[in-house]
Amino acid sequence: MSIEYVDMPAERTDMGGYTLTEHASLATLNTLRVPARTNLLADIRDAAKLPELLDFPAVRQGRLLVLGEGSNVLFTSDFNGTVLLMSTRGVQVENDGDSARIAVAAGERWDDFVRWTLGQGFAGLENLILVPGTVGAAPIQNIGAYGCEVAEFVESVEAWDIHERRVVTLEHATCAFAYRDSVFKHEPGRYIVTAVRFVLPRSRPLCTDYAGIAEELRRMAVDTPAPFHVAEAVVRLRTRKLPDPAVIGNAGSFFKNPIVDAALAGALKLEHPELPAWPQTGGRSKISAAWMIEAAGFKGLREGDAGISNRHALVLVNHGNASGSQLWALAQKVMLGVHEKFGVQLKPEPVVIGAR
Repeated sequence: MSIEYVDMPAERTDMGGYTLTEHASLATLNTLRVPARTNLLADIRDAAKLPELLDFPAVRQGRLLVLGEGSNVLFTSDFNGTVLLMSTRGVQVENDGDSARIAVAAGERWDDFVRWTLGQGFAGLENLILVPGTVGAAPIQNIGAYGCEVAEFVESVEAWDIHERRVVTLEHATCAFAYRDSVFKHEPGRYIVTAVRFVLPRSRPLCTDYAGIAEELRRMAVDTPAPFHVAEAVVRLRTRKLPDPAVIGNAGSFFKNPIVDAALAGALKLEHPELPAWPQTGGRSKISAAWMIEAAGFKGLREGDAGISNRHALVLVNHGNASGSQLWALAQKVMLGVHEKFGVQLKPEPVVIGAR
């Protein structure tokens, strides 16, 4: 069933520090490019204005969704509530020696920040270049790529605590980081991240033994790599493997790599020796969702304008005019097929809004 939207005049009001737009379209605010609307869109440029904004009856009494670049969300329906865009900016180096504490506003683009750190001579985030989204979203998802996770470099997260109605600082241990997980996911709707404080070294061992980085460095004729070499290798790998959201709608990796117990991992490896697996704590293993999706025959599948990328099996794509519900139906089909073939339940990385 296709969804038709009646054009409604968007009423936009600048409140000083933030802007409110009624009946706002979200089509350009999510990288899967699905049509959706929200009752109220709040674009905030000054985090100090959050208490004032959240005190509006329409905001306080309704649902609230904090949206970064929309690269980790799938709208299967309109959002009946307020969507909050964090557009705050600022990067502050608090001390600088062998390592530095760097405070970054939540609205900064993640990739811009990574490139800034490389330009300043810091190490650590080079494997996370080209990951879409904002700095504020990074600790929520505990973003990771090519063998690295952002949690390693997060000292603390500043957030507005909706329950306590005050600014709080969550130290690293309190954030409860895990694979694509954090306390922010365990307590949804409680925290609005306003800034992240990182500790980045000037020098550290590079992570080059994951997913083709060493091979790419050899192709680049780099014998003694620096962080910027690793970043370039990752850019080349990601550009070849992952479709560009500017060209075709997608949210990057849509499915998480499942972490399974030792018995299941052993049984799967015995039956499928070529299945990539990475040891985890407690004898568990993280296994490749992409490999299972491809082995189940879903890579490159297209149903209408909803599809699985023919370049990378983890990526759900919108070939043009797919609705969120059509994309979610295809994702569920993939998860069911993998479960039937391998006995493994895949889970989506993005937040799925409106799914039943």
